[in-house]
Amino acid sequence: MASASNAKGRRLARIATVEEHIRLENAHDLEGVLLTFGNAAQYDDEPWGEHYRGRDGVRLFYEQLMRALPDLEIDVQRQHVADETIIVEVTIRGTHLNGWRGLPATGRRVEFPLCGVYTFDADDRLTGEKIYYDRGTVLRQLGVFHEPRSVLGQICILATHPATILRAFARKVLRK
Repeated sequence: MASASNAKGRRLARIATVEEHIRLENAHDLEGVLLTFGNAAQYDDEPWGEHYRGRDGVRLFYEQLMRALPDLEIDVQRQHVADETIIVEVTIRGTHLNGWRGLPATGRRVEFPLCGVYTFDADDRLTGEKIYYDRGTVLRQLGVFHEPRSVLGQICILATHPATILRAFARKVLRK
């Protein structure tokens, strides 16, 4: 019986950590966000293949994000709790007012779904946050990505991938 209540207490502590973490992100409290991480802090932005290790790495990720989207808002949609992880589905909103990933400020709003996977240390502090989202959606909302079937998308493909277009055209002609 004691181990069942201990497991329930651990789950409640981890849920509280994630909820506090997201509350601090919404408050743009960088120092508070960093305090939700334990000593083995890690942040993985999977769509970009970027992995930030240690508190300094996690700080860098958040500094860049909070600078790019100074009105960042995270709206929790669902939370899934397991023994070792918590998965949170959220909607991210914000206005791109400063440079991000080499892209100058566009002044455009973004709103997209994101899934975050949280892992914990023995003290129920975060060891990691790993996020998944569709970066094409973000880039389209920022005005730098165009659907390939649109006229503008076709022009962009032709301008940025002429060799690919020539090979595709050659394959099409050779099949006839």
